[in-house]
Amino acid sequence: MQPAEKRDLQQKYKLAPTYYGVIQITNERNHKIWIDVVPNLHNRWAFYQLNLNKNFYRANPLQTDWNQQTPADFSYQVLWQKETTAVTNMRATLKELKNKWLHDLQPFDEHGYNRRPKDWQED
Repeated sequence: MQPAEKRDLQQKYKLAPTYYGVIQITNERNHKIWIDVVPNLHNRWAFYQLNLNKNFYRANPLQTDWNQQTPADFSYQVLWQKETTAVTNMRATLKELKNKWLHDLQPFDEHGYNRRPKDWQED
């Protein structure tokens, strides 16, 4: 690759929009799900696969199932996304978003891998 081409690709990457959002990892064998919110969706599935392969989530049943099954038994899906341009407080935005999706999908116990938040309130 020529230096000019490389600079052009780098510039396009810098100018590409960034999306934050909600992701779901599904165990296709038992249909349990894991919900997370992320500030940047770019290459996120590769990020999770790398961490799971390195046994990063030791205290999570998702890690146990990942270790006992094959990566092909799991799927990744972006449930919701939005450009980051209008966000002024990403941390607060992600916290609100995660609480909403956890409440809506209830990915706990036999339905999923998430832990109930300590401040969890059911309707």
